[in-house]
Amino acid sequence: MAKRRGAQWLAALRTPLGAFSAALVLLVLAVAVLGPILWQDAASVIDTNAIGQAPSADHLVGTDELGRDIFHRVLVATRLSVVLALIAAAIGVVTGLVLGMLPAVLPRPLARLVTSAVNIAVAFPGLLLVLFFAVIFGVGKNGAVLAIGFALAPQFARLTQTLSASVAGRDFVSAARVAGVGRIRLLFRHILPNIGEPLAVNATLGAGGSLLAFSGLSFLGIGVQASDYDWGRLLNEGLNGIYVNPAAALAPGVAVVIAGLAFNLFGETVAGVIGVRARLPRLVHRPLQTAKVDDRPDSDDTVLAVENLEVAFPRSSGWTVPVRGVSFTVRAGEAIGVVGESGSGKSLTGLAVSRLIESPGSVTADRLDFAGTPVLTTPERELRTLLGTSLAMVFQDPMTSFNPTRRIGRQLAEVSEQHQGLSRAKAFERAVDRLRAVRIPAAGRRAKQYPHEFSGGMRQRAMIGMGLMGDPRLIIADEPTTALDVTVQRQLLRLLAQTRAERDTAIILISHDIAVVSQTCERILVMYAGRIVEDLPSAGPEMTPRHPYTRALLATTLDLDTDREAALAVIPGRPPEPDRMPEGCAFAARCPLATDQCRAEEPELVVVAPEHRVACWHPDEALSSAAGVVVAAGGAE
Repeated sequence: MAKRRGAQWLAALRTPLGAFSAALVLLVLAVAVLGPILWQDAASVIDTNAIGQAPSADHLVGTDELGRDIFHRVLVATRLSVVLALIAAAIGVVTGLVLGMLPAVLPRPLARLVTSAVNIAVAFPGLLLVLFFAVIFGVGKNGAVLAIGFALAPQFARLTQTLSASVAGRDFVSAARVAGVGRIRLLFRHILPNIGEPLAVNATLGAGGSLLAFSGLSFLGIGVQASDYDWGRLLNEGLNGIYVNPAAALAPGVAVVIAGLAFNLFGETVAGVIGVRARLPRLVHRPLQTAKVDDRPDSDDTVLAVENLEVAFPRSSGWTVPVRGVSFTVRAGEAIGVVGESGSGKSLTGLAVSRLIESPGSVTADRLDFAGTPVLTTPERELRTLLGTSLAMVFQDPMTSFNPTRRIGRQLAEVSEQHQGLSRAKAFERAVDRLRAVRIPAAGRRAKQYPHEFSGGMRQRAMIGMGLMGDPRLIIADEPTTALDVTVQRQLLRLLAQTRAERDTAIILISHDIAVVSQTCERILVMYAGRIVEDLPSAGPEMTPRHPYTRALLATTLDLDTDREAALAVIPGRPPEPDRMPEGCAFAARCPLATDQCRAEEPELVVVAPEHRVACWHPDEALSSAAGVVVAAGGAE
């Protein structure tokens, strides 16, 4: 990785732009370092016999009103001009970074206040902000440094907020939250490393802007004061005699342009190498029909109890409710499958249970208990350790589930460091052991590799290994076999089954493939339009679906006995949009058994057999019919 990045730098420096920008930067820095050492005396000598002279062999750009050599003074002023500009840029970058990160760690009202203040500041022209802060901090180089730094901060803060928001929704950040990583550690270990490169590029470009701004303040008489001098002050002095000696003003102006060009071009070169990874109205929820609570009573081995779970998101005219009145329980060692088409609310249910739905999303429930602890009312600090050690989340996309800037072993070890108090070395040893437990070959070597060096199946295994770093009582696997070949799928499902058998761990397997779920899980929750429409046992002959949608899903699955000459079975139509939910049963428009009652009244989820619930007005007709499926040319939806 380091060798490849070094080769990229060499290649960039060989380009005309890279070579030219590097040469300019080195020239400016060399003059800044050597200027006062080599030419301080020549720049300070007062010669009353050479006052205001034009350019000559002795004085390349002439002399000032005291007979001092202007060329040497421009060279000596390089250090002060560059140093002050870099200090101002550093202040702006650090201040902007802090302001940009604060919303992620502050309580929401204060976060909104900081964000609003940054947005207001960004709306003002930069020069007005500089002058405003210059009045506050006073005349002089110290005041000018602070003024430019704080004027630069809002733009950098806005950039930091935007980049942070683009990373904060990634799966590996959610996985870190599930692991119990605190907000500050999450920010510095998982978010900032992934936005550091574009921030570095903009910091380099900001240095050139600071140089121009500082020279401008000194030119106006607000910046550097006598007896010190920088390019802006020399430019101001040169203008007094511009009609007699134009070179006196031209020399510092050229120096400002060259230095500013050097920083900006170098920023473009850096960008070419590393690239740029690159309050809501108070609304009222739509009244929902309360779902009938799971008929299975709680027992001592109940791991998760959910009653009337609802997930809602605000919009301008009301609330969108993609998860509506979901109720179920999960017991120790039990495997439950959650199936349904895309948009049915499967993943949102898993995220809500894991407390990963962020504002402005709203999660409500009559009851949401994990391991006997109420998830919605327990303070985050108290809940963090429980979720970090007893709940594991395996996300759909293994590539985005890991932080790409950190090695696999260190990401797994973080769980033990945070919640089990292990040292860095001991935690890493445990991480290697967990990788070995999930059948990662050469686990010691693999633990030192980055996520992109793992195959898709190995990344999913490593995700399960991360969940096993603690002692999970529940694993929520959200489409863990998507985009994997059938051999790897079978290995992962077998690994989950083995983990369940060895540790008595409960598993919620979220999938769109009802055939996989029926072969892996004891119970199936079928979701449609944000509701559980059927909860049934899946083992052997006891699997007798009573809802037309469940039977339709089963009919669209393929096996070795499927007639290859026949058209594929599909479910006609599309599921309704969450914000356009029809009256009555949401499946009525696609169901051939639908009646006027189905279109007018939404059925409750009721018990029709032991441990079997269904939300349908005609479950008996569905049981005796293959209704709900239309045979047509095309693929199964």
